[in-house]
Amino acid sequence: MAYAEATDDSCRAYGEVHVTCEAILLSLGKADEAYQRHAFGANHRSTNLATFRAIVAKYPDRTPASILLDLAASTPGAAEKWFAAAKSTGLYDTAIALVNQSPCDPRTLTRAARKAAESHPTFAMEAGLAALRWIAAGDGYEITSRNIDDAYQYTKKAATNGGCRGKAEARIQALKGNGRRLDSLVL
Repeated sequence: MAYAEATDDSCRAYGEVHVTCEAILLSLGKADEAYQRHAFGANHRSTNLATFRAIVAKYPDRTPASILLDLAASTPGAAEKWFAAAKSTGLYDTAIALVNQSPCDPRTLTRAARKAAESHPTFAMEAGLAALRWIAAGDGYEITSRNIDDAYQYTKKAATNGGCRGKAEARIQALKGNGRRLDSLVL
């Protein structure tokens, strides 16, 4: 294990080192150590969702939400990359926590709000509010007034479905005062 772990990160087979070390530790009943030291490297897949699912399958004693938060912490400044994995697996509170940690593309959040406005209105409202907050903060590439209006409309629809439209509108008003980009938003 010491020899394997001393392998340079740039080594082409470094992922295989993680796989081997993780397997050894798991076979010895050292799941916590395997998770802490090798789970992310050994289970890296082509998508964040696939990586997340591979780790969840190997570590059933850990909650999926804690695994997602650990994965997000392993990629500082890119918590939003794990948003889709959280949303796709029904971890809506975790998904919102992730996009509140670091900027996320407002269009991604608006799509989530649109798609979940009926089925998960609280999540959809929070996703829409996050989209508006990141727009107000100046995030998002080539944001148009249509993007702002879409975020507002889907947030409003979700809030209405969730029975908390007044609360959402108050939060939007607070955002409107904090960002030039939202000045065109009419409530």
